Amino acid sequence: MKLRSDSFQHGQPIPATHALGARDGFGGNRNPHLAWHDAPAGTASFVLLCIDTDAPTDASLAGKDGVQIPVEHPRGDFVHWAVIDMPADTREIAAGSAADGVTKGGKPAAALPEGGRQGLNDYTGWFAGDTSGMAGDYHGYDGPYPPPNDLRVHRYFFRLFALDVASLGLAESFTAGEALQAMQGHVLAEASLYGTYSLHGG
Repeated sequence: MKLRSDSFQHGQPIPATHALGARDGFGGNRNPHLAWHDAPAGTASFVLLCIDTDAPTDASLAGKDGVQIPVEHPRGDFVHWAVIDMPADTREIAAGSAADGVTKGGKPAAALPEGGRQGLNDYTGWFAGDTSGMAGDYHGYDGPYPPPNDLRVHRYFFRLFALDVASLGLAESFTAGEALQAMQGHVLAEASLYGTYSLHGG
C-alpha cells in the first residue's frame, strides 16, 4: 500500500496553508490532500492518523520569552488528526475537505466528507483552560503549530492503516490512542509519509 500527497512532498516542508500556526499568526489550517493505492485484499476500512513526533515534553517552555527549546529536549507525540471507519473503497481525501480555516472554542465531531469518523485531536488538551476563547473539544484536523522558540524542525507523520473490520465501534469523541488500541489484531497493511514544519527563525 502506498500513500502520497499533492500538498507536500515526502520529507519536505508542509506549506503554511495546511498549518494552524504561521510566522505572522494563524495559518490556513486546511487539511492536506492525501491519496493511496494498492490496498490489500480483504480491506474493510481505513484508519488515518497524523502525529507530530517532535512535540516538547515540557509544555511550559513553548513560547516562553528568552528561552529556546534545544534540539535534544525530550520529545513526545502530539495528535493532529484521527479518522476511523473510512469505507474500503476510499482512495483519496481532498485538500480542505475536513478543515479549511481556524476554529476557536473547539470543533464538533463530524464525518469526513469522503467517509469516516473524526476523533479528538490533542489541541483539546493544549487549549484546555485557555482564557482567550480557544478552549474546547477539537475534533478532526488541526494542523502544525510548533513552538516558535523550538530549535527542532518538527515531523508530521501521516499514517494510513488498512483494517479487516468495517468499524472499530468507538464512541463519538474517541482519541487516537483508543483507535490504536482497538486496531490491535486487525491491521492488514500500513503506509505513511511525513512532512516537516517549523516556526523558528525567519
